[in-house]
Amino acid sequence: MIRVCRAGGCVVGAALLLFVAPVTWAKDPQPEKITLTEAIRRAQANEPIFAAAVAAGRSAKIDSYLAKAALLPSVTYHNQMLYTQPNGQTNQGGQAGTQASPIFIANNAVHEYSSQAVINETVGLKGIADAQVASAVAARAQAEAEIARRGLTSAVVNLYYMVYVAARKQTLMEEGLAEAQSFADITQKREAGREVARADVVKAQLQLQGRQRDLADAKLAADKARLELAVLLFPDPRTPYVTDAPQNPPELPTRDEVNKLASTNNPEIRSALADLAAANAGVRSAKAGYLPDLGLNFTYGIDAPQFAKRGPEDVRNLGYSISGTLDIPVWDWFSTQKKIQQSQIQRNVAKVSLTSAQRRLIANLEESYAEAAAARNQLALLEQSAQTAAESLRLTRLRYAAGESTVLEVVDAQNALLTAQTAQADGVVRYESALSALQILTGTL
Repeated sequence: MIRVCRAGGCVVGAALLLFVAPVTWAKDPQPEKITLTEAIRRAQANEPIFAAAVAAGRSAKIDSYLAKAALLPSVTYHNQMLYTQPNGQTNQGGQAGTQASPIFIANNAVHEYSSQAVINETVGLKGIADAQVASAVAARAQAEAEIARRGLTSAVVNLYYMVYVAARKQTLMEEGLAEAQSFADITQKREAGREVARADVVKAQLQLQGRQRDLADAKLAADKARLELAVLLFPDPRTPYVTDAPQNPPELPTRDEVNKLASTNNPEIRSALADLAAANAGVRSAKAGYLPDLGLNFTYGIDAPQFAKRGPEDVRNLGYSISGTLDIPVWDWFSTQKKIQQSQIQRNVAKVSLTSAQRRLIANLEESYAEAAAARNQLALLEQSAQTAAESLRLTRLRYAAGESTVLEVVDAQNALLTAQTAQADGVVRYESALSALQILTGTL
């Protein structure tokens, strides 16, 4: 507990602990290893936007069920007891021929009991069209949930590989710092032996200081990347964990395979088609306002002065009644016509959205496949560049040790090696991310 004292008194509260003293978290000596599949699963359980999309899909599915259930007959069991003060007179009616007159003329008798099973059914085109709208909306909500899932998966994949590349760059910066430190020691020793000028030492020290700054920035970038992904994975983003490094790059599927999968399993297209289906059903629902509705009612039970199957003189109280109503619309000040126009406008928008989604799918497929193919083709070149740069640095250092090269050549070789290694790490992640984007687009991830 913490006591905070001011002029007006003291306040004690435990909620201030988080802001006054740092919370001590237990550190796991063995960081948890998180695979990409596990990262996606945890993110789906923790990300609020995806949870909202899933909930909206489930709610829309329930709305579709309710709309279909509204087409079926409804059954209620109605029970009522009514007492009305008599007015002192009698009237012709009731089961015995005469009965005491109730003081309220709207009531049938002084004592009235009702216990009836009531079945109601309304038959009309509007209800059927509304059920079709609800079904289409549910299909669209399911497609939107799939879009949200793929979007979250794409974000997790990018963050997952960002953690790897940030850690890899930190390792490269540490190796570059060790190389710069080793070279700085060599220049100092050669200066002490009067083999090189003071300028070589200064240049090596500048290179060393630059590597120290680069390492600090790399550590910061690695920490940020780990925290960004950890927000989606753990209750405490500071939880230690490690990710898998990309293995041997998988082969790129053929363009025909990609096109076939994308054409049959694309949520954007499904969502646009469902939106168009809902708009078409909405037009039918609006046009149904011109048509009559047929209402059917079946009632079975008691509605009598006695709560019994039979009344005085063995009169039957238990029975049934059937009624039917047909409501024909005549005049509504063109409201139905305006509703039809409104629904047709929405249908036109749905058609435009569908064609736009189809064009966007084609463009995304072409862009994603071209990106993955380019990244795949560059992997071998990047590896060769890293090996060549490492060999160049080795030879340049040997030449410098023999007095045949300058300090600038060594520094340039060091920078070239670090650049090539960094580009190789970026290239691996670029291909993995591009391939994952292609898999997400085709629904295989």
